Amino acid sequence: MSLDIISFVEPQPPSLASPCVNVCTMDKATGWCLGCARTIREISNWSAKPAEERQAILAALPTRKTELAKRKG
Repeated sequence: MSLDIISFVEPQPPSLASPCVNVCTMDKATGWCLGCARTIREISNWSAKPAEERQAILAALPTRKTELAKRKG
């Protein structure tokens, strides 16, 4: 019996996939990642979080990204 590691990872719907863009630098003032605008707590164990929690986090990101852009600019 062959164990395939991919079989253990449940595929995520695109709408709930991680918003990570590989720019992993935290803004000291807000605690948000400059790439995806999530907090460390939101980033950790993303794939294990319930869908409802991931949806709530994803819904907050556009506002955070706007705020980060204002702070930058």
